[in-house]
Amino acid sequence: MPQIAQLADTYASQVFWLLIFFGFTFFVIGRGMVPKVMDTVAMRDKQIADDLAAAQAARDTANEQEEIWRQRENANHATAQAVIAKAKADAAAKTDKKVAAAQKRLDTKLAEAESRIAEARSAAMSEVETVAAEAAQDIVARLAGAKVDAAAAKAAVKEALAHG
Repeated sequence: MPQIAQLADTYASQVFWLLIFFGFTFFVIGRGMVPKVMDTVAMRDKQIADDLAAAQAARDTANEQEEIWRQRENANHATAQAVIAKAKADAAAKTDKKVAAAQKRLDTKLAEAESRIAEARSAAMSEVETVAAEAAQDIVARLAGAKVDAAAAKAAVKEALAHG
């Protein structure tokens, strides 16, 4: 077979070109391109790690700022509550003063009204006694035909009113 006979003549040439091709490929890709790709991947990994570290630092700073803000807001809230409580207490004190002054005025008016009522009652009772004494005099004069003086009639009316 002629193909087998040629094998020995071309074998050395094929091995030579195979070594040249793989050597060229090794040096161009293995020594030239792969380190550049690996450097790019390493640089990318480093950039990602730096970005994650910066993001974590920003998150930590934001959390610290938020905590400071919350503490400040809580302090402001407590101050506002104290101001509101003081305002309520002041308003209650003013209201109590106004109510006390109004109650005092009402008590004064009530005392004056009670004294006027007592005066009116005593005047009415006096007038009732006078009318009752005059009526008693008229009744005695009509029924018994006797005349009773005004002082005696008043005394009898007072006694009747006192004992019921």
